[in-house]
Amino acid sequence: MRRWALALLIGACSSHGSTADDDGSGSGSNIDGGGGLTFAIVGDTRPASIDDTASYPTAIITEIYQAIAATPAQFAISTGDYQYASTTGSDQAPQLALCMQARANYSGPVYPAMGNHECTGYTNSNCGSGNPDGITRNYTEFANAMLAPINQTLPYYSEAISASDNSWTAKVVVIACNYWTDAQATWLQQQLAMPTTYTFVVRHESVADMSSTMCAASQATINANPLTLLIVGHTHEYAHEAHEKEIINGIGGAPLTSGTNYGYTIVTRTATGTLTVTTFDYSTHAVIDSFTIAATGSAA
Repeated sequence: MRRWALALLIGACSSHGSTADDDGSGSGSNIDGGGGLTFAIVGDTRPASIDDTASYPTAIITEIYQAIAATPAQFAISTGDYQYASTTGSDQAPQLALCMQARANYSGPVYPAMGNHECTGYTNSNCGSGNPDGITRNYTEFANAMLAPINQTLPYYSEAISASDNSWTAKVVVIACNYWTDAQATWLQQQLAMPTTYTFVVRHESVADMSSTMCAASQATINANPLTLLIVGHTHEYAHEAHEKEIINGIGGAPLTSGTNYGYTIVTRTATGTLTVTTFDYSTHAVIDSFTIAATGSAA
């Protein structure tokens, strides 16, 4: 897993060093959490219509990152779908540039998950060398814009966090359902088997969407290992599925599918070791929802 010092984490926002596993996935850095842990979650961000770059939700995602910058978040996680572009067109780079322009308002690292729109746009799409959809322009531009700055060569990777006194440890494991391979399945099992106090798994599609993807096996692997929180997007809503230990944050600017407004989530470790998960309206900063969980993912 990647290793980082807190001073670097807070002071920089671009590329950083990485080691890699044999399959090319990042093996993560260690983020020195000091005595605390606070991170943000950003949801799906894309225009409502294909190739409509002029309608990219720039104002919304800009305000979200500005709001996150005003919090103690040491890093952020994003849940996928940063573009809505046809694979044969040329709107990928301009849309991703708008996303990254907004993201520049926050100085900490951002760890992105790959969404189906980073492949072909279909939920069951599967990109990657040797996979049915191959390497699309959507994927290439996503990799260039969002993976290269964090020195990742594949869209699945992990990050490690630990307290300075080693009183707790955590890992963030980012899965790419739309880049699914046997190698990723093996890697996922290895990552989740590593013991940590907290385990955060990030994936674009939710538990309810697994039957429509190529990575249904990932859920069985997650279920067989300790889990604190499964962080997903895909549906443009906010929801907390406590029975699945899942939070859905798809409210980063994509057209909403529920009554919840756009917003962002802040996860904070408390002095007792529990985690408070609070989702805020992006404009008013009013609390949309808040809950507290134990390291096991159960209600606290």
